[in-house]
Amino acid sequence: MLELKNLYFTIADHEKSGGIRNIIDGINYAFDDGKFYAITGPNGSGKTSLAKLIMGINPVTKGSIVYDGTEISALTITERARAGIAYSFQQPARFKGITFRDLLTIATGIEDEKKLLAILRRVGICPLSFMDKEVDAKLSGGEIKKIELATTIAANPKLAIYDEPDTGIDLWTIGPMVNLLKKELAENKTTTIVVSHNRSFLEAADVVMIINSGRIVYDGNLEGAMPLLEDLSVCTYRNTCEGEQDAGCYR
Repeated sequence: MLELKNLYFTIADHEKSGGIRNIIDGINYAFDDGKFYAITGPNGSGKTSLAKLIMGINPVTKGSIVYDGTEISALTITERARAGIAYSFQQPARFKGITFRDLLTIATGIEDEKKLLAILRRVGICPLSFMDKEVDAKLSGGEIKKIELATTIAANPKLAIYDEPDTGIDLWTIGPMVNLLKKELAENKTTTIVVSHNRSFLEAADVVMIINSGRIVYDGNLEGAMPLLEDLSVCTYRNTCEGEQDAGCYR
């Protein structure tokens, strides 16, 4: 379904000889249809940059992205969304004056109340009054994440990318979120890519990928990934994991 071929993403680096730095450094990888992938690695390793390359948020410097047999490297974000790729941001946008109902309607093209309610039930959001909340600064981190997740899933993507979906939410929300993504994968065959440091997502994944310095240094099951995840000389995880092993963070 999705294949990355000799993929590079380069930025200017005036402190380095040559003036450039490879954020993504020649990645080759093929994602299988209908699988759950968890991408992890140290801060600054290129995880989110890779996800944004796939969505078209970052421009490809060199190489190609092939989706369903079609080269999409030159396509816009909108064109990729129409092709069935969806992206959920680490820090979802907030819109004063725009309600959750508005966002769902934009994402799905659906205005019928019964169909919108079916979407709410599908993603486990209750009550109905939540539909008309404004997506603004008054919402909690967990609420805004639920809205982002719901609008992504409601679009029925063939490929869904979630960038650190656990950011800003409580521990009690993570389990249901993981179960929801697994359910969507099982029922709708949605290929799922999650960028995360969180144990729950890594344990749920069919494939764990570790990225370091813009390269894939491991892909396989979680058991095989553990030596790298536990070696702090290889992977130094975000400071928010300090003292939070019970929260499911690898350091």
